[in-house]
Amino acid sequence: MDRDYAEPLDVPALAAEALMSVGHFHRSFREAYGETPYAHLMTRRVERAAWLLRQGELSVTDVCMEVGCTSLGSFSARFTQLMGETPSDYRARSHDDRRGIPACVAKQVDRPTRASRSGSEKRSAVAGA
Repeated sequence: MDRDYAEPLDVPALAAEALMSVGHFHRSFREAYGETPYAHLMTRRVERAAWLLRQGELSVTDVCMEVGCTSLGSFSARFTQLMGETPSDYRARSHDDRRGIPACVAKQVDRPTRASRSGSEKRSAVAGA
């Protein structure tokens, strides 16, 4: 999934490859990675999009399509949710502070994080209160 981030997500195929039912795969994936397969894929797509935007050679629309998203609006909303700024603002600002950082460190520094909880997490928090 990480390598093929631009491809459509096929959870049933991933579950079959792991020799699990779709439901069990989904639960196991969430337990292992802390997010659903779709959320994980979108995080990888945003991570790659941020790198492409820092290069400054592609438009936001081109980056959206390059990382496998088909809706610019959905891509922009998810990018903003994870990165805290719009793709256009991210592309426009200077990224000189990233120069010289080893790739293994930059990957951790630049990893997008979810700014807000999902609906199911909110429901769990309310139910537990």
